[in-house]
Amino acid sequence: MIDLVSFIPSAIQQGIPLLYGSTGEILTEKSGNLNLGIPGVMYVGAISGVIGSFLYENSVPRGEALNPLLAVLIPILCSLIGSLIMGLIFCLLTVTLRANQNVTGLAMTTFGIGFGNFFGSSLNKLVGNDIAAIEMSRTSSYFSAKLPFGDSLGWFGKIFLSYGFLAYAGVIIAIAIAIVIKKTRVGLHLRAVGESPQTADAAGISVTKFKYVSTCLGCMIAGLGGLYYVMDYMNGVWSNDAFGDRGWLAIALVIFTIWKTDIGILASFLFGGLYILHTQLPSGIEHKELVELYKMIPYVVTLVVLIITSMRNKKENQPPESLGLPYFREER
Repeated sequence: MIDLVSFIPSAIQQGIPLLYGSTGEILTEKSGNLNLGIPGVMYVGAISGVIGSFLYENSVPRGEALNPLLAVLIPILCSLIGSLIMGLIFCLLTVTLRANQNVTGLAMTTFGIGFGNFFGSSLNKLVGNDIAAIEMSRTSSYFSAKLPFGDSLGWFGKIFLSYGFLAYAGVIIAIAIAIVIKKTRVGLHLRAVGESPQTADAAGISVTKFKYVSTCLGCMIAGLGGLYYVMDYMNGVWSNDAFGDRGWLAIALVIFTIWKTDIGILASFLFGGLYILHTQLPSGIEHKELVELYKMIPYVVTLVVLIITSMRNKKENQPPESLGLPYFREER
């Protein structure tokens, strides 16, 4: 039997990077941009935070304590800047130069993974480690710090109060974006740009501005997901190619949540549980192939949801009409 008190926190910790990635991608896609470079953006956001943490930790002598504010702010700012640059590159190519969004996104994923692995290996050489990993344990302790009274509340504390601040920030960001998209004039304009940029432009809405801002913000949010994975989940340890397919799962989660960030909160935790379900289900040494089948569950669930959503054909469950299409104002 699965111990739910232990399994649920593990599922939530696995789901937080997916929540950041899917929230950022949903915000991007609401403007009509399809950014398949989210896996690369998460890599860049993570390694940028690691570089900032590495430089700060090495500027402080081993015997001295780190400034808690700087230990948190420097990696976060570096992560945001790195992922912002990725967003600007994507917008320059797809919005300004009108390059194909699918090809651009895939190229950015390849670039982001290579960028992260290159600088991860470079930092490893600087410290002269024998193993291919960089450990930022002093900085990580501030990211993974939990509420002090959580352990005294039994199962409730373990399930709801046993996470670092970035986990709660991810939930707050997802709720805030859902409110903005559904309840505000800015959200109305954003949805208009994603559905029909020609109509939005005719109404005086700056299509280019909304595409740039939403895509860059989406990349910054996704980058924080990469930072969370390294600094909190992995306790500050960076190793090349450690992300696996989490970036692609975040993109798949966008379909699962039918482009709604508030639904994405529970959906990301569900996907986090499905992602590690193979570690909890019995398979036996003689049935290793079952483990690989268990690992397919999140993707199978996504395909089923995609089929059901397509069959229902409700407008609110469909992607923005102009998703992935470049906007030519001359054709208005």
